[in-house]
Amino acid sequence: MTTSPPLIAAPVVVTAHANADFDALASIIAAGRLYPGATLLFPGSQERTLRHFFIKSATYLFNFRQAKDIDVTSVEKLVIVDTRQHSRVPHVHAILERPEVEVHLYDHHPDTDEDIQGSLVTVRQWGATATILTTEIQQAGLALTPDEATIIGLGIFEDTGSFTFASTTEHDFAAAGWLKTQGMDLNTISELLTRDLTSEQISALNELLETAHTHDINGVPVVIAEASMDEYMGDFALLAHKLMDMENISVLFALGRMEDRVQIVARARSSDVDVGAICSGFGGGGHTYAASASVKFKTLSQVKDELFTLLYSAVNKQLTVASIMSAPVIAEPETATIAKAAETMQRFGLKAVPVVMPGTARCTGYIEYQTATRAVAHGLGAAPVTDYMNRHVHTASPEDDLHTMMEIIVGQRQRLVPVVDENGNAIGVITRTDLINTIIEEPARIPETLQPDRKRDRNIRSLIRERLPRMHCGWLEAAGKLGDVSGVAVYAVGGFIRDLLLGRPNLDLDLVVEGDGITFARRLAKQLNGRIREHQKFKTAVVIFDDENGVESRIDVATARLEYYEYPAALPTVELSSIKMDLFRRDFTINALAVQLNESSFGRLVDFFGSQQDIKDKRIRVLHSLSFVEDPTRILRAIRFEKRYNFAIGPQTSRLIKNALGLGLMEKLSGSRLFHELRLITEEASPLACFKRMEEFDLLRSVHPVLALSYGKEQIIADVEKVLGWHRLLYQDPAAEAWTVHLLALCHNAKYADVRDLLKRLYLPRKQSRDFMLLRENTREAAALLSTWLKKDRSMSGLYNILHSLPPEGLLYIMARTRVDEIRKFVSHYLTKLRDIRTDISGEDLQAMGGHPGPCFGKVLNHVLAAKLDGAAHSRKEQLELAHSMLRRYNYGRDEQQ
Repeated sequence: MTTSPPLIAAPVVVTAHANADFDALASIIAAGRLYPGATLLFPGSQERTLRHFFIKSATYLFNFRQAKDIDVTSVEKLVIVDTRQHSRVPHVHAILERPEVEVHLYDHHPDTDEDIQGSLVTVRQWGATATILTTEIQQAGLALTPDEATIIGLGIFEDTGSFTFASTTEHDFAAAGWLKTQGMDLNTISELLTRDLTSEQISALNELLETAHTHDINGVPVVIAEASMDEYMGDFALLAHKLMDMENISVLFALGRMEDRVQIVARARSSDVDVGAICSGFGGGGHTYAASASVKFKTLSQVKDELFTLLYSAVNKQLTVASIMSAPVIAEPETATIAKAAETMQRFGLKAVPVVMPGTARCTGYIEYQTATRAVAHGLGAAPVTDYMNRHVHTASPEDDLHTMMEIIVGQRQRLVPVVDENGNAIGVITRTDLINTIIEEPARIPETLQPDRKRDRNIRSLIRERLPRMHCGWLEAAGKLGDVSGVAVYAVGGFIRDLLLGRPNLDLDLVVEGDGITFARRLAKQLNGRIREHQKFKTAVVIFDDENGVESRIDVATARLEYYEYPAALPTVELSSIKMDLFRRDFTINALAVQLNESSFGRLVDFFGSQQDIKDKRIRVLHSLSFVEDPTRILRAIRFEKRYNFAIGPQTSRLIKNALGLGLMEKLSGSRLFHELRLITEEASPLACFKRMEEFDLLRSVHPVLALSYGKEQIIADVEKVLGWHRLLYQDPAAEAWTVHLLALCHNAKYADVRDLLKRLYLPRKQSRDFMLLRENTREAAALLSTWLKKDRSMSGLYNILHSLPPEGLLYIMARTRVDEIRKFVSHYLTKLRDIRTDISGEDLQAMGGHPGPCFGKVLNHVLAAKLDGAAHSRKEQLELAHSMLRRYNYGRDEQQ
């Protein structure tokens, strides 16, 4: 058995960005001179020549370490060179998470939004970070060895293009001059920078030359070249340098497709194009004259599309918001009604209008025409626009560029963007139509990353196979292949996908077919040897399977459909539609995911509504503003999901809940639908958390005043959860119905008539209502008898007689409601020990003794059972003797037969 070596204590650590270049390596070594005794961490490099040099020389010369060898808790100071971006130093994230660590930064790159904050930040726009650190060493009066001077000089030569790049400054020349006095070896530097090309590199360079094309980007010539490689090429940046020199190019973007990524190398000889800013749009980095990025899981075409948009938005910005916005603003005040807003939009042919504070032009939101007209159709035309407007609104300033608009309208799915002045007053608007018309007129294209319907697509094939049983994977694959044969798209949808991403068990498979779902289900059942149950009204079917143990599994199959509601709280009317519209009808974004099953696209995750982001942010969000108006039961589901997943209902969704409750929509719901949702809540892991959340919205009282929580009820419900959990672990039959025990608790101390009224509101069937009322009375009586029994009797037979007529729900409720520990202990004793005890004799034994069947048999057997429970007749022999004596007392039952 091998053991891991002990971690290294490292009070001071020096490192650079991942995928390090020579400037990063040189800067680490230079910083090591400024921080004597520091531990040097090399983050790794993709450049073959650099790796080779580093392994052969630097490892031994400067004793570099790996991040995994460092004891993170020992680090007191972290020095990062040649970058400040948090995403570029993943190997030291664990150190950065410790607030007590002092951070020093040295960099020559421009500021970014994700820059790390440090107690010492030295940033100079010089040609290389190695230059900055060389100057610091010189000013500190330190000397260098020739090896140190050569490696540091290598970084300066590399990042300044041997002093030919436009980014080169006089400081770089000065630093190199001083390094020469310290023994810098120019022959070594020349050998390392003059790299012979391999056959693969020559082939890629030829492809770059053939595809290089000059584009006029707002008056600036920009060359874009591309190449495809079978394997990863670490020295791709070298080819960009060669191409720049061979063709005398001013601005170059070289795109290399290799394995699962597209590598971007950007170089510029002038400041007309800030290539660092462009590459940062791809998640990369650099500075004005040299930058790079690595884009995973996109094609060359997709990367070029985004590159063009970034270029047109950033180079010589000619298109501003002011030049394409519509003005003056047509807006509605917050006091306007929904009907008024709908009429305004209809008159001017608008899809949305801003909402402003009364008497001002200060924008507070916007309302869409579709939402307004649907609200009017639901009879809500008199409601103020503030009830259903979008409050989370991004605004723009007149000086913003086209890319900013794309981020908001396309990336954030905001239909209308108010343009505001420095005081926040709306002076214009830009709509989705304005943006589309601008894109048509201008040669810019929407970047792939801003297309919501495509940017969130990912494939979770491996996740499906990892987390699902083989049988269920087989069913999904068979459904996809059948879809190919039938010429229809097939998707797995809903909560199954949500829980798959969350890593929670869920084998409830729901399929949606962009075609005839019932016909598809018939074929699937035949293919998988299942049986089918059809629902023609809703165009759905269920395919049912029985395994060898008789356990039933099922797959629900639906026709892709769009539901609309004829009036608030109505059942849906169903129409055929596409998968996108089918998902749009669902309750919350976290349930609006789909996975395509067709063989060529198996595992493709379809996310039209930002569902993955909401799952990541742990947020419950409705898909549209009238969701709760059309189906108020979604309010209960929102609370259920919030507590099940420990998510939070979003502020807009919370406001819409309060609005729906204010309209009294819960009162319009049928009792059966209410009861169904309440029953599901009682089956959650923590119903009390759901009930308390409902109480915050005053929702329990709106269902029925009896249900309103009190401190006493909360205590009982908390104990109900405990005893139900305990009882489930006993695996007794029949299992207790959670809803019954919880409803008993919610009705604690309520008047008889009020409880009857509640059951009527919930539309419980007559027999179920009668049984519940009887159970409630019986548990009250049993609780009172138990108190007396505890004081006067305490016999097991007496305990049995009190409890044996109660179902498990009544027994568990008594355990939950009592505040007397002994009563709880004895009821649990009955459930686990006494409940299933029977006599060891039967009526046949009594007949064999000469007894005559009749009422006396029951009395005798009950007496024998009591004796067994109380320990007076343990064995069958003792029970037979007792029964025989009792029969003689009853004259063998003859007296009762006469």
